[in-house]
Amino acid sequence: MRRTLLLMSTAVAMMASVAVYGQNDAKAKAILDQVSKKYRSYDVVKSDFTFTMDNPQSKTRESQQGTLYVRAKTNKYRIEMTSQHLISDGKSQWTYLKDDKEVQIVEADQSADALNPAKMFTIYERGFKYTYTGESKSAGKVYQTIDLAPIDTKKAYFKIRLSIDKVAKRIANVLIFDKNGNKYNYNIKTFVPNVKVPESTFTFDAKKYPGVEVVDLR
Repeated sequence: MRRTLLLMSTAVAMMASVAVYGQNDAKAKAILDQVSKKYRSYDVVKSDFTFTMDNPQSKTRESQQGTLYVRAKTNKYRIEMTSQHLISDGKSQWTYLKDDKEVQIVEADQSADALNPAKMFTIYERGFKYTYTGESKSAGKVYQTIDLAPIDTKKAYFKIRLSIDKVAKRIANVLIFDKNGNKYNYNIKTFVPNVKVPESTFTFDAKKYPGVEVVDLR
């Protein structure tokens, strides 16, 4: 599942650009503007999610549960999954591989179009064209669907589909389609805004993990 977290940190989830807006569906823009405005009013958000990867070539499916803490205003996040954690304080990024007892450290990507877990709920705001494709109902809720297409056609993925809770005005599901036929699905189970967490949530303290090997790639 190492690839899972790397995908989230470099290709997903998850950057405002008015110039891009002009190329897009007006209804989709209005919906996404509402989502962005509400999300950006929060401090730290906690979200439990289910991640599923479908590989049609090997006919396999991988699934894990995860928890995400994110402070989008400062590009800080912590994502915990069964086999590994991905943590960033906005300057450095730690990838902790549980089974290998190893943590890899790299510099956090500070570029404007960097995609990482901190931007899971604002992934659409830069570098995409988007189209509103309709509504659906599930478990008594109404979801609005918007498809994103990366402007940079060299990306490893060609489409991201967002399902947005119409009433709550937040992203409920992110489905990524890559060019190899794989599908990566992030289903948001819970969304708790303004959760109180210590600042240490967004750093990795090797002292708390006896025997862990630190690989500093900065």
